[in-house]
Amino acid sequence: MDPIVIRAMAKWPKVPVVYGWLALDRRGRWSIKIGSPGITKGGAPEFEPVANQKLIEFIGRNYAQDAAGCWYFQNGPQRVYVELAYTPYIYRIARAHPLSFETHTGAPCAQLQSVWMDEEGNLLLVTEHGPGLLLDRDLPRALESLSYADGHALDEEKLVALIEEGDDPAGVYFSTGTDSLPLALIKSDEAPARFGYVREPKPPAAPAMSSD
Repeated sequence: MDPIVIRAMAKWPKVPVVYGWLALDRRGRWSIKIGSPGITKGGAPEFEPVANQKLIEFIGRNYAQDAAGCWYFQNGPQRVYVELAYTPYIYRIARAHPLSFETHTGAPCAQLQSVWMDEEGNLLLVTEHGPGLLLDRDLPRALESLSYADGHALDEEKLVALIEEGDDPAGVYFSTGTDSLPLALIKSDEAPARFGYVREPKPPAAPAMSSD
């Protein structure tokens, strides 16, 4: 976190937190809610993409997770919880040979810990930063890295079986050129519980009033 943010937190420790104002989409783009609180169009809040590069970088440097698995942007003394379209990070390929990754916030990944495929054929990566969806435009290159234990490339028939039939992924590996990890399958709606994050943080429930 930025030193100026840490100092602001210490100076104003009781600033109310914000929910439902900031969102992260499946391509790693931030969006901010527009309009007055409670004002919606078509029954859903409207969000506007963040275009200012300095603001994007500021959010990325001050993006973190709380003890409950909710992700937030520390905006000076104020904590702003983030609504996630899928995962708290979106990974993209940083280098093709050997294959390496970085987060949507620009942080390089030093350790690929596990690789998962969901029911739509998306790849989810877990690194030292946390869980994240691989950026869609990088998926074709990453799928080329799936192979059998003997090193032969995964054939299209097996790939279709994994996605459409949930076929057993035993013996299928994801190889970066330096590391080889077994592929695992996961349902997209199971990802938050499996990886310990909250997609839509909500304010804590108010304590019940005593009738005494």
